[in-house]
Amino acid sequence: MTYLDVGGCDLYYEDHSGPEGAPTLIFLHGAAGNHISWWQQIPHFARNYRCVTIDHRGFCWSEDKSQQGGSRFVEDLKLLIDELELESVGLICQSMGGRSGLGLSLKYPERVWGLVMGGTWGFFDWPEQKALAESLKESSAPLTLEQRAIGNQFKQKHPQFAFLYQQIANLNPPRNPNITAIGTDTPTLEDVVKLSVPMLALVGKEDVVIPAPLIQAFANIIDGATYVELEDLGHSVYFENPALFNELVSNFLETI
Repeated sequence: MTYLDVGGCDLYYEDHSGPEGAPTLIFLHGAAGNHISWWQQIPHFARNYRCVTIDHRGFCWSEDKSQQGGSRFVEDLKLLIDELELESVGLICQSMGGRSGLGLSLKYPERVWGLVMGGTWGFFDWPEQKALAESLKESSAPLTLEQRAIGNQFKQKHPQFAFLYQQIANLNPPRNPNITAIGTDTPTLEDVVKLSVPMLALVGKEDVVIPAPLIQAFANIIDGATYVELEDLGHSVYFENPALFNELVSNFLETI
């Protein structure tokens, strides 16, 4: 087990080496996940890339001793990239992980060569987007994030994988409310429209956690961003249809 002291947290990570000299991808999980979530991605991408997975601060094996939560996600990631002596990385983000990925891409653009945002708009300081999110909230009986994070069609067709998704989520400790904490350097809309890193935004049309209109609005403000909306899939495209996710991401990365 490999840890990095990032200040108030021993950050757990795994380094899956690809071909010698291959570019590096770092996979950033969502709030219902951890490093294990990417079990359907690493065997695919490790054929051509060095692949690094992490447990965000406060998830699975990364205990957030100082309870700083999301305010440290970006710097934790930067410290890991420095520790691994990586010049530049590609970032594959899911939901909450987009907070880390977008933040790093804006603060340290020279360290990121590509950005994939799955079911996420990065949750930066954008009042209009937050108002849109509020208007899109469903009024049905409340469900846990883990219950909403995969599409209904997937749960019906693949109950065994829906069970596995829940079991992976259950490896996380009780959720620290500070995971949504923001730092003094939280990006603004003015910052985000200047994003210079090539970006792919993916969303399932069934996503009820971060509905498609939010992802489309986000992609529309980024010059050159690629937006893909996928039928019959929910919030966790990477888990629900890994073959399609892997293909779309691979094709995007090859164009950079």
